[in-house]
Amino acid sequence: MSKNDMTEAEPHLFPSRTIKGPGLFLAQFIGKMPPFDSLEGIARWAADLGYRGLQLPTHDARFIDLAHAAESQTYCDDLTGRLADMGLCITELSTHLQGQLVSVHPAYDALFDGFAPDVVRRNPSARQAWAVDQLFLAAKASQNLGLTAHATFSGSLAWPYVYPWPQRPEGLIEAAFEEQAKRWLPILDAFDAAGVDLCYEIHPGEDLFDGTTFEMFLSAVGDHPRAKILYDPSHFALQGMDYLSFIDIYHDRIGMFHVKDAEFNPTGRQGVYSGYAPWVERAGRFRSPGDGQVNFAAVFSRLATYGFEGWAVLEWECCLKHPEDGAREGVAFINDHIIRLTDRAFDDFAASSSDVSANMRLLGVTR
Repeated sequence: MSKNDMTEAEPHLFPSRTIKGPGLFLAQFIGKMPPFDSLEGIARWAADLGYRGLQLPTHDARFIDLAHAAESQTYCDDLTGRLADMGLCITELSTHLQGQLVSVHPAYDALFDGFAPDVVRRNPSARQAWAVDQLFLAAKASQNLGLTAHATFSGSLAWPYVYPWPQRPEGLIEAAFEEQAKRWLPILDAFDAAGVDLCYEIHPGEDLFDGTTFEMFLSAVGDHPRAKILYDPSHFALQGMDYLSFIDIYHDRIGMFHVKDAEFNPTGRQGVYSGYAPWVERAGRFRSPGDGQVNFAAVFSRLATYGFEGWAVLEWECCLKHPEDGAREGVAFINDHIIRLTDRAFDDFAASSSDVSANMRLLGVTR
């Protein structure tokens, strides 16, 4: 075989993107006492712990004025600049509470009124209009901040009928998703115009609570390109779902990632529904990362396999551990699980140059 017949081995193809982190979702840490009562204080606290990104809830103007962020590029530049001075950036904005109010079944009116300002409480139509406007503002604010993804809830019209007893009337669930599409399509279009993915947290209590319901919603909104998923394996573990296969099925729709743990220990007395027990006594409980049963080594590996390039954001929800301890431990936990992707195969040292003729000879085929 002459030198001219030899060709250089084709380079191996690898995902070129690595998960970013650690990030921290601030919603569960906001409080009335320093350092948790201001963005400056909570950001410095998070930076000192070692976080690199903050996911900001948008329902509290102490941390971000959503309307101002939607209207003023100067405000957004100042906000990102102040965080950058502390070594931080904004990973995403969140409208979980506002998104919940886009669709509320009347059974939950009184409970969810607390998510809305006083002026629209006890007025479901006004409350919904306020919530929709909040989502429109969030799309523009995200654009002004240079963000590419946004977190929210879908709200729910069908959740009271999640268990099929009494028997559901034919077409009830389909009608619920048709109505959800009617409400969410204008919002999805607004996010599309802003260049931002709208990531629904798949969560019990929402109409989008598992893969099947997400597919129903996706079909109802015509496979809208901005309809994405906030992946949180804890919610799947507590439903008995395969949270790793979920990544295999929906990886092209996963736009965000919450690092939150859970444990599910059914007994002879209770299972998924947990007998109305408080969180500490439930068969399924949320835990700080590393204290539960979620296989995060496999989760990070699976996301890395598909080239997920978003943030790994800690969401603290634990019925036992103090939140400040969970936040402190979460930095090392996420750092230890982020995979620095390789740019070559481990067996490249044994690779040999070849060509078509040589391959045919190795197969015992002569021409």
